[in-house]
Amino acid sequence: MIETTRDTSTTDQEPNAIAQKSEALRGLYYDLAEQQDAQALDSKIGALSEAEAKFAASQWSVIWRRFRRNRAAIFGGVVVLLFYIVAIIGDFVAPYALETRFVEQAYLPPQRVHFIDDGKLRPFVYKVESGRDPRTLEKVHVTTDEKIYLEFFAHGNKYDVFGLFKSDLHLFQAEGGGLVSILGTDRQGRDMFSRIVLGSQISLFVGLFGVVLSLVFGTVLGIASGFYGGLIDEVIQRSIEVVRAFPSIPLWMALSAAVPAGWSQTRTYFAVTLILSLIGWTWLARQLRGQVLALRQSDYVMAARLAGASDARIIFKHLFPATLGQIIVVATLSLPAMIIAETSLSFLGLGLRPPITSWGVLLQEAQNLQSLALYPWVFIPAVVMVIVILAFSFLGDGLRDAADPFTI
Repeated sequence: MIETTRDTSTTDQEPNAIAQKSEALRGLYYDLAEQQDAQALDSKIGALSEAEAKFAASQWSVIWRRFRRNRAAIFGGVVVLLFYIVAIIGDFVAPYALETRFVEQAYLPPQRVHFIDDGKLRPFVYKVESGRDPRTLEKVHVTTDEKIYLEFFAHGNKYDVFGLFKSDLHLFQAEGGGLVSILGTDRQGRDMFSRIVLGSQISLFVGLFGVVLSLVFGTVLGIASGFYGGLIDEVIQRSIEVVRAFPSIPLWMALSAAVPAGWSQTRTYFAVTLILSLIGWTWLARQLRGQVLALRQSDYVMAARLAGASDARIIFKHLFPATLGQIIVVATLSLPAMIIAETSLSFLGLGLRPPITSWGVLLQEAQNLQSLALYPWVFIPAVVMVIVILAFSFLGDGLRDAADPFTI
């Protein structure tokens, strides 16, 4: 009986202790809301226990905490960041320019880089002499014993640095101006590594600009459709259904046919970007419409209406921040689709055309099965594209799980 009484008293004290802690935590939240000094806010939040800090964390802090637990998403984000850094400084990373040709060494296989020479760290490749077999007249490449050393931060072809000044500094080149092709050459003797690096500037940023335009179209039309409803909602939703009813490739072909063949490289670039964005906005608009339909009935939106807030203030102050996480997730998941779309158009000859170089243009070399069987390194741009798309998928899945309020 004594033990039973002790347990009962302990049980009665626990709700009181929880109530007291809850009241103290509520009072601290009120103090934090009224406090103006940011440093004082940080110090008070830091005084909370780990369990209490979860309730004081902002939405973005919770999303970041969930995202950090996903190692695949972190890895994908690092890979994507590295690719974009390489694309931005592509002229420095690429040892040769797009138009640099080594005609005598066309279809040269990838050269293996040796890092140790006589016990010292000094990267080099063995020189390759090219010619034709006198009997079969077939192109042959013979590796010699002569070493070609790699020179880092070497001077070579000049290029513009963001249109501000010219530079001729490259990450590496062959000493004495020879050829070092770590990924081989194409049928015109152009270095594949340089062309893949410089082609990423087009493929990655076409996708990026296309997604930005799609986000603008999809965000404006999706939020307007869900917020106003009525005739506006009907017109926008029927337009989405018309766009999504067309098969993708025929629709791309029809829009690409409207691009004149005599247009400059810049005009063609922005025309393809606009074509991709005009097709890619529908998915985001549908998702944001459903989210706004649920949010416009929430208590804080009704309170803003009763307080006399305008529609613009409700949209930009309440609805847009509430849907920002979803917009970021959709943008990340849409980038691979944009890259594939540009590559597909260029591969079919409907998008970017030479002398513009993108991954899709490079893959035109792999259209011939015989060339692919004899020179498999011309398919390397496809491998690079697969790596980028997988990295974007890992990153997008991680962001989607982190932004999901029901994720544990």
